[in-house]
Amino acid sequence: MAKNKEAEGIEPTEPEAVREEEMSSEEPQDLEEQLAEAEAQAAEYLDGWQRTQAEFANYKRRQEAEREQQIALASTVFLAKLLPVVDDFERALATLPEEIDQLPWSEGIFMIKHKLDALLETEGVAPIETEGQTFDPRFHEAVTHEETDGYEDGQIIGEVQRGYMLGERVLRPALVRVAKAPAD
Repeated sequence: MAKNKEAEGIEPTEPEAVREEEMSSEEPQDLEEQLAEAEAQAAEYLDGWQRTQAEFANYKRRQEAEREQQIALASTVFLAKLLPVVDDFERALATLPEEIDQLPWSEGIFMIKHKLDALLETEGVAPIETEGQTFDPRFHEAVTHEETDGYEDGQIIGEVQRGYMLGERVLRPALVRVAKAPAD
């Protein structure tokens, strides 16, 4: 560039002359070192950016999981509060006199109970089986232990209150009467 200006009869200005001298005096090794430093810095920035992006993706996943967990917990609390209503319906229908169970209003009550059961089923709520089962403290709560013949020790004699599962989780344990071996 300076050669072209000299050929034209124009002298290079002071800063251009200094720059040309600096460029010519720099060795290729210095330029390679600067390039290596710049590449290392660019790699460091890229790594930091990628880590930040991964951390943000993990944050979004955690937030979504927590949100789903809160929804499930709210659903569990609501369903647990609904179970006493189901119990009341079952007791009311069990004591309904035979002479009025064919009346339209009593059939309506049966239909409401059926809808309530269907709602629980769609939400994943299922009753805990107790009949003929062996007592399991994960699913059952013993109300009494009774000495009785005809049952093995630890076998459930009867159900006092139905228990329910929500998926694999116990929503409410079944209250049961448990047989114990007669004393000799």
